[in-house]
Amino acid sequence: MILHGGSLKPSINSYDWLGHGVYFWENNEQRALQFAQEASKRATSSIKEPFVVGAVIDLGYCLDLTDMSCLAEIKQSYKALRDALVKAGKDLPINKSIDKNGDLLLRHLDCAVIEYEHAINEMAKVKSFDSVRGVFVEGDDLYPGGGIKEKNHIQICVRNPNCIKGYFLPRLKDENYSNPE
Repeated sequence: MILHGGSLKPSINSYDWLGHGVYFWENNEQRALQFAQEASKRATSSIKEPFVVGAVIDLGYCLDLTDMSCLAEIKQSYKALRDALVKAGKDLPINKSIDKNGDLLLRHLDCAVIEYEHAINEMAKVKSFDSVRGVFVEGDDLYPGGGIKEKNHIQICVRNPNCIKGYFLPRLKDENYSNPE
């Protein structure tokens, strides 16, 4: 069991938007639970009883997609991947929507670009990224005419398992007190 020294299995799907690794929602227990509940309803899901596990994470050397220098690096990786695939006579992967909102939930292109970035670093024998962090815009508009979506969140993909310092079950909030800001 995870809480007794176990570990989570890294995701290695071709559509994992931040590449391969163990995924977490940053400071968003409610969205994590919502995801698990939605996933448990799919016929192919292995989730039987949805719940949330918290983790203490040190991002280490992070490919942070909220940082301009990291975004510039990813842009170069996209160009390099595109050029390599064109030269090989292959098509670029495509991000795809699977819901009515048009959200690009199957991120084949994004995964390929992120994984290509890691491969470039490995070939160049430079420091590997321990984690990847990014903002995911998802869901219906929160209100008409706005640009904020109802399921926006920050996700973290941990590639180096040593960045996960420990797991815990989130405690229930004491309703007698306000939530700290």
